[in-house]
Amino acid sequence: MLKGKLVGLRARHEDDIPILRAELYDDVVNGSRSEARPWRPITPGSQDPRLVVDDEEHGRVPFSVVESEGGTLVGTATLWGIDTHSRSAHIGLGLLPSSRGKGYGTDVVAVLCHYGFVVRGLHRLQIETLADNTAMLRSAERNGFVREGVLRRSAWVLGEFLDEVVLGLLAEEWEPAAR
Repeated sequence: MLKGKLVGLRARHEDDIPILRAELYDDVVNGSRSEARPWRPITPGSQDPRLVVDDEEHGRVPFSVVESEGGTLVGTATLWGIDTHSRSAHIGLGLLPSSRGKGYGTDVVAVLCHYGFVVRGLHRLQIETLADNTAMLRSAERNGFVREGVLRRSAWVLGEFLDEVVLGLLAEEWEPAAR
């Protein structure tokens, strides 16, 4: 398990899947805002590719996020789009509604930076998020990410186009003390 100040990132357990599905992905608004494709219901018991881990997939590393104290499941985190040639990857996370606003997002980003830069030896990490996702923007910037641009009206979300913000962090800019 990778440990931060408030959370730990561990392997996905089978019993995490129904909780993550019910609290993150079955919510049409949250699911629509977090996916780059239209929301659709997933049949209970099916192999939901967003939640089931394929240990043979090397371009995506999903984690379950748990509280450091007690190990309660609080969300999901992913290092995805891993490019071993350019040594870059993207960061994504989703916190259960009851776990938002507690500083977990900032800690998750810090732990993913440690994993990406120290464990994987990456050179660059990137985050794309909706421009109105102030919690993610704040979590990224608290960890040293720099806003690199805005993709104007690039995301179709529930009947409207929204701006996306691109943030980046290079290994030499990262300050592990922020963890």
